[in-house]
Amino acid sequence: MDRVAKLASERAVVVFTKSNCCMCHTVTSLLSDMGVNAAVHELDRDPRGREMERELARMLGGRVPAVPALFIGGDLVGGTNRVMALHLAGELVPMLKNAGALWL
Repeated sequence: MDRVAKLASERAVVVFTKSNCCMCHTVTSLLSDMGVNAAVHELDRDPRGREMERELARMLGGRVPAVPALFIGGDLVGGTNRVMALHLAGELVPMLKNAGALWL
């Protein structure tokens, strides 16, 4: 879907979420605590949110739920498990720096 790709490429860090999702809150809080100003798109508040959620599920290999879905530098990183694994391995910060989302 062009809409997901367009939104994902508009900022260095983009997260697709749902407003009532605790894992979405965890990922967005982690990014915020790191000083990342991510664009957050809440699919349950977007008229085309269901379409985008289906596309994200397809992009994630059919995984449901499809949120949170993190994009860094326009590339799909993945959901909560992938984000947390990268963070614990010390690989998330370099990705964010390479995308221009972190300066320190």
